Formats: sequence, C-alpha cells, structure tokens
Amino acid sequence: MKQGTTLRLRLAQSCLALAAVLPLPPAAASTVISELLYDVTGTDSGLVFVELFGTPGTVLDGLVLEGVNGTDGSVYHSVTLTGTIPGDGVFVIGDDSGNGTTLVSNADLVLDVDFQNGPDSVVLRDSNGALDALGYGDFTGLVFAGEGSAAVDVATGWSLARSNPLLDSDDNGADFIGLSVPTPGVVPASTVPLPPALALFLSGLVGMTGVARRRRRH
Repeated sequence: MKQGTTLRLRLAQSCLALAAVLPLPPAAASTVISELLYDVTGTDSGLVFVELFGTPGTVLDGLVLEGVNGTDGSVYHSVTLTGTIPGDGVFVIGDDSGNGTTLVSNADLVLDVDFQNGPDSVVLRDSNGALDALGYGDFTGLVFAGEGSAAVDVATGWSLARSNPLLDSDDNGADFIGLSVPTPGVVPASTVPLPPALALFLSGLVGMTGVARRRRRH
C-alpha cells in the first residue's frame, strides 16, 4: 500500500474514533447492522458475513442475531455474540467454514451466520428487544421483520450495506444499498455526518473515501 493511502486510512480511523466521543446528531444510531452478505456463488460456508457498526468499546456479549423466515415469521436461526466493538467502530462476524475458521477478511468473531436468501429478515436483539433489523426481498403476502420498507434482494455475490452507518432512519429500503463488491470491515467515511468541531478539523483533508480497519487474527 502506498504511503499516502496508508496515511489517509490511519487518519480516517483516528477521526472515526474521535467522532465516537463527540456529540452525535439526534438521529444517530447505536449498534446497527451495517452490512450483510447472505448469498455467494457456490457454497456460502465460510464466505458470508454480518457486519455491525457502533460505539468503540461497546460490549456485545449476550446480543443475539436472529434469522426470521419471511414465509411464517419464525426464527429459523439464532446466534449469540461475544466480543467488543474495536476502535474503528466496525465488528465483523464471519461465517464458520465448519472448523472454527472463516474465509471472511477482517473477521472479529466466527459463528454460523449463513442466513437464508430473501425474502427474510435478520434481527439484532438484546435482552430488552430488537436493536436493529434488516429485511430484504419482496414480502408481498409474507412476514416482514425488518424496519420500514424492505431492502432489495440483491444478486448473488452482492451485499447489502448501510449507506450511512451513523444514521438509522428505521427504513431498510432507504438506508441500505447493494454493493457488487462486499466490504467486510470497511464503512464509507464520505457519507458520515460529523460533529461541527470534527468537521472543522477535517476541512483540509481530501481524498478520504473509506474507513479501513486493520486485519486481526483470532
């Protein structure tokens, strides 16, 4: 990686961490689902993932990801999370290949997160109820467990990604876009609304298009 690119990525990581301790806009979300890859070409095993975005240092122990069947609204799969959101605010759960490892880059946790193709929903819960939910596909006559309107059911190999990880409008159709190249561990920085103090600090920076995170071995 070129030195200039490395510097921009490090600055982006530092700025996102700083944003976490400064006041956020009223509509700012807490821990949310920021990207989901649920269908790849061939077998999904070890290749699909769920990405969360939230305040660095947030403990995820006890939170649950549920797959909700669009046909009847039943919970067909549930996994319990562990770990802490790292300093860049991005936490990736990579699918288990079957031996406790994953092929997903930047994974912080390895679990069976091979959720069904749409129309279905994935719900993030704590002990008090749903924190966030993403429904994808055409739910006409079916059971939608997401928020607002459903996100599209993207093509094989595409992921659904939250266009602005700091804001949650409670409408999946408005909040999520399809990505032809999934980006586990990376969230867009150019669309993140920043507190005024941080925006002023960043006013002289250009060319910063993404927040990348370091690779981690587990």
